[in-house]
Amino acid sequence: MAKTGVFDSDPTAIAKAKELKREMRKFLIKIEDDDDLGVQTIDQLQDALSAFREATMRKIAKSSSLEMLETTLPCPQDFRCPLSNELMRDPVVLASGQTYDKLFIQKWLSSGNRTCPKTQQVLPHTALTPNLLIRDMISKWCKKIGLDTKNQFNSNLVNEEEAVTRSDREIFNSLLCKVSSSILQDQKSAAKELRLLTRKGTEFRALFGESPDEITRLLNPLLHGSNPDENLQEDVVTTLLNISIHDDNNKKLVCENPNVIPLLIDALRRGTVATRSNAAAAVFTLSALDSNKVLIGKSGILKPLIDLLEEGNPLAIKDVAAAIFTLCIAHENRSRAVRDGAVRVLGKKISNGLYVDELLAILAMLVTHWKAVEELGELGGVSWLLKITRESECKRNKENAIVILHTICFSDRTKWKEIKEEENAHGTITKLSREGTSRAQRKANGILDRLRKAMNLTHTA
Repeated sequence: MAKTGVFDSDPTAIAKAKELKREMRKFLIKIEDDDDLGVQTIDQLQDALSAFREATMRKIAKSSSLEMLETTLPCPQDFRCPLSNELMRDPVVLASGQTYDKLFIQKWLSSGNRTCPKTQQVLPHTALTPNLLIRDMISKWCKKIGLDTKNQFNSNLVNEEEAVTRSDREIFNSLLCKVSSSILQDQKSAAKELRLLTRKGTEFRALFGESPDEITRLLNPLLHGSNPDENLQEDVVTTLLNISIHDDNNKKLVCENPNVIPLLIDALRRGTVATRSNAAAAVFTLSALDSNKVLIGKSGILKPLIDLLEEGNPLAIKDVAAAIFTLCIAHENRSRAVRDGAVRVLGKKISNGLYVDELLAILAMLVTHWKAVEELGELGGVSWLLKITRESECKRNKENAIVILHTICFSDRTKWKEIKEEENAHGTITKLSREGTSRAQRKANGILDRLRKAMNLTHTA
């Protein structure tokens, strides 16, 4: 008879099961041989079956897992992860303000997603903050219903450890040895395989995060020689991108490696279109950490990013714009971007109606720098900003345009006349003060107040 598996781990239970089975077998033989079967024998067999059933049910109840209890007990919806619909083991808050189970949201982000799964909001960064309030509430709920909270909150750690097997580590070390060899073909094949492995699963990305030395080994073939193989460079840069998506620890390790940023700068300047695009995406991902923003900004990487933006390759421009925007969240990087010619490049693209959504948001940040206002005046920026405010169907673009105009209006009196003429002819700013976003309304009203004060001063004079 095949083993049921119910009593396998308990010697007493095993002995009891064997005894019950022998007793039932005896009754079955008696039933088969005795034509004149008594009721007493049937009752005894029924009792034996009931005893076996009770022992089985006790064992199942004793070995019930957390998952079985979760399916049988009602769980508050706020305690369930929106991705897995299961009780959260390690609740964390995303930049969108939504709470997820860390293991599941990390998998979502590690797959290259940059939006909140629930709200579809584009994330300004991918940092995860522990939700201690929800964690405490879940812990109290678990204790109330008799769940083991220790297993509850440590189970995700077990899952992560199990995700990296001995075989994975052997493959990982083998490929790093191969990519560091002196034979170009070995380097290329290993780099290609590492790119694929870090794209598909989190376990290989996690392995890179265990030591900074592993990242240096990956970069080794690009550290020697002035003309790297194009395919090799693309695969190494893309692997860096994949690694940096994993978590904040990886972002920190990658960015603080002294070889990474110089190699990304080199890739931005002379890599293939795919390499340059992925290098820009890597900069964007690494810049999610505030400490990395400053470190990357100091490296001089904004200039090659702005140059690539000026070239306007459609395959790279969105990644480039995202990288510049994220870097310029740090105030000290705004002056660097202005110094490196960002205002001129942005102004030219926007005035030609190219990638207005992405680029206008960057310009709205840079205009806080006095030199950016000066350059916009020289570029005739007021004219096309007023046109966007008047004609755009995108509320966000109208908002960014009026934010820039507000700064210009309060910084450069020579532009008042042009703004006033627009208002007299079309009522553009008045209309926005009534129908725009709350921020746009505030800025539009600020401009109107300034224009009214200027008019009063003129009449008084």
